[in-house]
Amino acid sequence: MSTLKRFRTLVDRPLGVGESPVWDHRSGVLWFIDIARPAIYRCGPNGEGLTEFATPSTVGSIGLAGSAGLVAGLRDGVHLFDPDNGTWDRLCAIEEDRPENRLNDGRVGPDGAFWIGTMFEHMPYQPTAALYRVAPDGAVKTIRTDLHVSNGLGWSPDGRLMYHVDSVVPEIDVYDFDPATGDFSATRVLTAFNAAIGHPDGAAVDAQGHYWSAGVSAGRLNRFAPDGTLVESIELPVPWPTMPCFGGENLRTLYLTSMSHDGAEGSLIAIDVEVPGIRADIFGQSARQG
Repeated sequence: MSTLKRFRTLVDRPLGVGESPVWDHRSGVLWFIDIARPAIYRCGPNGEGLTEFATPSTVGSIGLAGSAGLVAGLRDGVHLFDPDNGTWDRLCAIEEDRPENRLNDGRVGPDGAFWIGTMFEHMPYQPTAALYRVAPDGAVKTIRTDLHVSNGLGWSPDGRLMYHVDSVVPEIDVYDFDPATGDFSATRVLTAFNAAIGHPDGAAVDAQGHYWSAGVSAGRLNRFAPDGTLVESIELPVPWPTMPCFGGENLRTLYLTSMSHDGAEGSLIAIDVEVPGIRADIFGQSARQG
């Protein structure tokens, strides 16, 4: 049985496809997006001061960047966004030759690069998507191809393991990772999913190395130990969860976005947790050590 009891709804407006929550430790605010609107949002730790920033095109994910800005995956590529003056600066294009795809889950890694994947935008999903590494200078490296829906990026506390999923293939893949260079090797399957806990969507890793995965099709939040054991599968008050992140004071609040589907409205909720998370990495900054 779950030890997580108190769920708090933080926004009073429905989200079409709530996604990509990121806690900004520099200013003590939470960023998240609505892919369907499309927009980026900012709020305080309890949902106060909600501010909306319209995006020039569909936004798939965001991460922290220098000078209190963001790095974002939009329809036409990866951009830097300055919320103070509202400017957008495109770093690179990704998959301009694949209009059937869009940018999806992305996260800044401990190497300071923005790791972002794509997805086939229509059902049934086709294996035309890929995972990419975008360096701070805009250089793009293809990491993995033949994906349907690239998702679930996360890193271990020491930055030496990288996690990734294809939401259509119900398993977590793990890579040995060099947090200084972004090099990786030795891909292997950490664990498999089943229909009862849902297909894997976005994810976060806590300070003990547990991988928290949104079971989007089952309304559950699944916590896996570093060895792949399912420690807990938590039934949620939102039926279509999309992505968790850790934030708030001492990183002991788990924020979770969800999407609107089958008559249910998407939302942003918060859950108090005993084990803290890991501070978000910043695009272009030095590698995490530890």
